[in-house]
Amino acid sequence: MQNRTPRIPEQPAPNPVGPHGPDSPEARFTVELATVVTGARRRALRDGDRQIDTAHLLHSLVESDPEVREVFDGGPQLAKVLGYLVQRSIGYGLRWQGSVEDSGAVPVVRELTRDVAAGAEGWSPSAVAAMEGALHRADLRGEWRARGLDLLAALAADAECRAVEVLSRAGVDARWLGERAEERTAEASWWV
Repeated sequence: MQNRTPRIPEQPAPNPVGPHGPDSPEARFTVELATVVTGARRRALRDGDRQIDTAHLLHSLVESDPEVREVFDGGPQLAKVLGYLVQRSIGYGLRWQGSVEDSGAVPVVRELTRDVAAGAEGWSPSAVAAMEGALHRADLRGEWRARGLDLLAALAADAECRAVEVLSRAGVDARWLGERAEERTAEASWWV
C-alpha cells in the first residue's frame, strides 16, 4: 500500500495578463518571460495571495531567468534577495496578504493599459504596470517580445513596489540594478 501525499484542492489560478491570442500582451513575451509569469502565478496561488504582485514576479525572475541572475552583483547579493523572497510566506511579507499592491505607478503606454487591464484580474496594479513597462521597453528597442531583463528594469523603476522593497531590504540599489538590466538588454539586442 502506498502512502499518498494529501492533495491541495484544485483552485483556479489568477488570470494571465491580457486576453489570449496572437495579439495579446502575453504573445509578446519571450518563452523565458512566459515561464516567469507562470511561476509567479503558481507562487501567488501557493502562498494564498489573492493577487500576483511585483515580489512574486521578482521571485520568479530570479529563480528562472539566468540573464536576470547575471545582473546581480555576485552570489551573496543574489542569495540575500532570495532569502527575503523565501521568507515572504513565513513571516516577512505576511502584512502584504489580503492587501492590494498599488504603488501608484503611472501606466507608461495607454493602449497597453487597455489591453493588459482587460485580463488583469488577479494581478496587482503595480504588477500590471511592470508588465506594461516591460512591453514598452521592448517597443523602444524595436523588438516585439519583452524579455526578463525588461521586466526587471520595469520593476526596479517603481520605487514604491514590493519588489523594490525586497531589493532594498537585501541591500540592492534598485536604480543601479535597473540600469544594469537595461545595459545587458541593449548589449544582447546588439548581438542579435
